[in-house]
Amino acid sequence: MLARIMAVRDQLRPSERKLADCVLAQPGEVISLSMAEMAQRSGVSEPTIARFCTALGCSGFREFKIKLAQDIAAGMPFIHQEVSADDAVSGVAGKVFDRTIATLMQARNNLSAEAVERAADLLAKARRIEFYGSGNSGTVAEDIQRRFFRLGTPTVAYTDPHVYFVSALSLGPGDVVVAVSNSGRTRDMLDSVQNALSTGAEVVALTRAGSPLAQIATVSLLSDVSEDFDITSPLTSRISHLVLGDILSIAVALRKGDALQERLERHKQALSRHPVEI
Repeated sequence: MLARIMAVRDQLRPSERKLADCVLAQPGEVISLSMAEMAQRSGVSEPTIARFCTALGCSGFREFKIKLAQDIAAGMPFIHQEVSADDAVSGVAGKVFDRTIATLMQARNNLSAEAVERAADLLAKARRIEFYGSGNSGTVAEDIQRRFFRLGTPTVAYTDPHVYFVSALSLGPGDVVVAVSNSGRTRDMLDSVQNALSTGAEVVALTRAGSPLAQIATVSLLSDVSEDFDITSPLTSRISHLVLGDILSIAVALRKGDALQERLERHKQALSRHPVEI
């Protein structure tokens, strides 16, 4: 919950940002306050608190406090340690591993089982699956597509926004787009997803909570990763999205049952005679 607040803070209204800062400064005290006490403490209205909780995906202030308490009970492990110029290589390695592991644990704890089930159902029944992403998210989309192409459904990955903008218009009912975007705000991705939805296709988004992409997709798998693009910062969104892709591909494989297992066994035997990297 704390990571989610940090991720959406800049998109909140000024009064909601004021509330977010209050929560981030003293999370341990917030869980013992009533809504009225919280309003008085932060200097905002109770309706502002209600909107703030909704923006974070909670049904109300009570659910928000429960999730916040879970963060505190778990020790709030997501600690951003900057790599500094005087770090030894061993120190750099430790900081990168620590941040990556914390990111994966954060994604795991926040992942909705219901969303995974729904996305897996759509993908298992899909007539065709197209994977969209650009920049760093494009490499992720291509990698996930390589996990799916052996599952018996026609797949393709597009990393050029102009290409997937047009390709989305060629889809129809029964087709599924997997849209990968850490920000969930790029105009090209949003327009392409709207194109796909307009044809009757479904959209599975790998993105952050509260983003425009998450709001318009058929189903969203959320990874609220605080990310910057400094050369000394690991791109942890890439790793969390790759893991989400693995989860989906395995879930789809299980849904396809024995027929797919026989197909994969034939692939395995063929590859053993002609080893290649996949």
